[in-house]
Amino acid sequence: MHEKGLIHGRPRRPHGLTRAATEIQEEENLIKQDFRADTPYQKLLTDITQIGCLDGKLYISPIMDCFNGEILSLQMDDNMRKELCINTLKAVACRYPVRGATLHSDRGSQYTSEAFKKKLSEYGMLQSLSGVAHCYDNARMESFFATLKKELLYRIPTYRMPMAEVKSIIFRYVFIYYNRKRVYTSNPLGLPPAVYKTHYHNMYHSSAA
Repeated sequence: MHEKGLIHGRPRRPHGLTRAATEIQEEENLIKQDFRADTPYQKLLTDITQIGCLDGKLYISPIMDCFNGEILSLQMDDNMRKELCINTLKAVACRYPVRGATLHSDRGSQYTSEAFKKKLSEYGMLQSLSGVAHCYDNARMESFFATLKKELLYRIPTYRMPMAEVKSIIFRYVFIYYNRKRVYTSNPLGLPPAVYKTHYHNMYHSSAA
């Protein structure tokens, strides 16, 4: 029967996880692929991607606001150690009212490190983690990376450019074009992220007056 394929084994959990481990991961995933947010700084996403440059790999660590798709913080370095992610987190916490926000990421060692968790606790933020081998758990962040590479990085010869130059180009794309000018179809009227947030705050203050 086994040889003819008539008996099927039970579906295996990712990487041989036990039922208990799977349940723990489900509890730790607070976002659960629901990337909608009613207010700014409610649900945040983060991850790391890389691009090859003349003098090595450049690692890119952003934090996105689910409310409007805005990139709130962006740090880059020639390594992907936990300090890169901690610096991204620090930049957000210093600039925005993120106490009580949920920050979602994958289970990379940077995000599960005690140092990163300590910073989250210090800033009063909740941590949400993707399940193992659940690539769609952070799909919206991955979508940003795909856009960044398609619209910018794959159109320039980064492998012939020094990191410093590539970093400057990425910063300008994100904070001048992507956040402020680029049509963002998930927002009402396709408003760019920063424009939509300004519109939201104006409407909020107008209704409160």
